[in-house]
Amino acid sequence: MVSSKKSNTIAALGTVIFMLLVFLLLWFICVNRVQEPEDEGIEVAFGVTEEGGGYQPEQTTGGLEEAVAPPPAPQEPSNNDLIAQEDEESIEVQRQREEAEKARQKAEQERQERERALAEQRAKEQAAIAKANQLGSLFGNTGGTGSGDTQGNSQRGNSEVGQGSSGGTSWSLAGRKCKALPKPSNDFKQEGKVVVAIIVDGSGKVVSAKATEGTTISNDATIQLALKAAYKAEFSFTDRPDKQFGTITYIFKFN
Repeated sequence: MVSSKKSNTIAALGTVIFMLLVFLLLWFICVNRVQEPEDEGIEVAFGVTEEGGGYQPEQTTGGLEEAVAPPPAPQEPSNNDLIAQEDEESIEVQRQREEAEKARQKAEQERQERERALAEQRAKEQAAIAKANQLGSLFGNTGGTGSGDTQGNSQRGNSEVGQGSSGGTSWSLAGRKCKALPKPSNDFKQEGKVVVAIIVDGSGKVVSAKATEGTTISNDATIQLALKAAYKAEFSFTDRPDKQFGTITYIFKFN
């Protein structure tokens, strides 16, 4: 009996020692063994929610960002640039204003010159008409006070200076001689006279003719015949630069 208990005790002690040795061996092997990386496997995504599993590739931040780089942000102009730009714009605006003002002043000056020239021309014409009326009133009614050739050809003038008459037609032009004084025809059987104010240039040609005060005939056609005849009149040459003013008085008689 004692021997059996002793055998059981030895067997149990041997078993404990054996298990202890096995435990120590296994612990030593597990501790000193090189751990191999575990295979993580492949994740499969089910669904589209964030909670769903699946394989999600890591975000690369290297080459892709370099390949598709965002455009650089525009640089805001500095204060100096803004000041320079404002100065250039101000200078350009000022230059345009000055050019516009110069153009306006030039146009205004030209307008004033035109008005002055027109006023001078009108004044000369008025003076010529007044002088012609005055001269016509002096000798228009009497048929002239000159002593020219009244018996010869009515187309020919006379040698009197300043004024004269020919064939019932009288003229007045200071300092000039009459070289030709055509007489108009009386196609319309009128009685009376037509006083024509004339302007004569340096060569002796009539450059302007207008019926004036002293005219007693109202028939326009007869007046036109007198004006045409006045344009054909010729006077002596002069070296005076200014045009001269005078009159020609035509007497119309119906026989």
